Amino acid sequence: MQGLELARAYYETYGRAMIEESFAEVADRIAVGLVGEGSECFGYDDALSRDHDFEPGFCLWLSREDEASFGFALEKAYRRLPNIFDGVNRLKLAPVGGSRHGVLTIDAFYTRFLGTPYAPNSEEQWLYISPHSLACACNGELFRDDLGTFSAVRSVLKKGYPEDVRLKKLAAHAGFMAQAGQYNYGRCIERGQSGAAQLAVFVFVTHAISSVYLLNNRYEPFYKWVYRGMEDLPCLCELKDSLIGLTEMGNTDAEASAKLESMEAIADVLATEYRRQGISDRQGHDLSLHAQCITDGIKSRALRQLSLLDGV
Repeated sequence: MQGLELARAYYETYGRAMIEESFAEVADRIAVGLVGEGSECFGYDDALSRDHDFEPGFCLWLSREDEASFGFALEKAYRRLPNIFDGVNRLKLAPVGGSRHGVLTIDAFYTRFLGTPYAPNSEEQWLYISPHSLACACNGELFRDDLGTFSAVRSVLKKGYPEDVRLKKLAAHAGFMAQAGQYNYGRCIERGQSGAAQLAVFVFVTHAISSVYLLNNRYEPFYKWVYRGMEDLPCLCELKDSLIGLTEMGNTDAEASAKLESMEAIADVLATEYRRQGISDRQGHDLSLHAQCITDGIKSRALRQLSLLDGV
């Protein structure tokens, strides 16, 4: 049983009754679910994930006013729930807090990831919030939210980036890929700078991965989960193996030649998707040209006039 399934089963078995019986008058003011950090919130956890931060548990989100009114009592009741469920032990309560589960305020939860208790409401906010943080703020599952306050922010986040912000980021990532992979990698190889060449490959791959997520209008998760997350994307998931291959190959003459061919092939796939989505009409796969074309399609003058590589 994965963590998200375990959390829901634990809530349905014990949590729901606790709320309905002991907090009946305020039950409709408590949002419950599992959202935030941790592979289990993304559905990426496996047997190895159980060696840390794994337990039957869930989050209970309250407004600041409700937390002041009955949050302490709710947390005490939550801590009294059974310590073992489906053979899994609950984690010991940290003496200085910091638990990912239990009673949390809605404002504090979103502020932790977004820097504000509300959904981003400006292009600048959207542009500079880490995609990993956005992913953590709207992953997982809600089990109940009668009040709707927690869901209101979540529903905005789950729509993805505003289109101009998405285009700005795509253009920046295309620029970085052109600079690192289509230009600097070959020059580093010619100079015999194998270490710098390898760094150029990593930069290309990192920005290619980000581009794949943006072309799916999805938030990119923490780096160790990006390849796992790509498996669930509806388009361009086929690039995963090629991207992994780039970072695993060395820089002998034959391998360097193969890397250059692979990066150009990946660029061609991305360029084809730009054209399919109507965000670039450039032919070929020179990503620097596509970056400029994508930028030209940004309606916001403020975003369009930022440095090409800004915002990632």
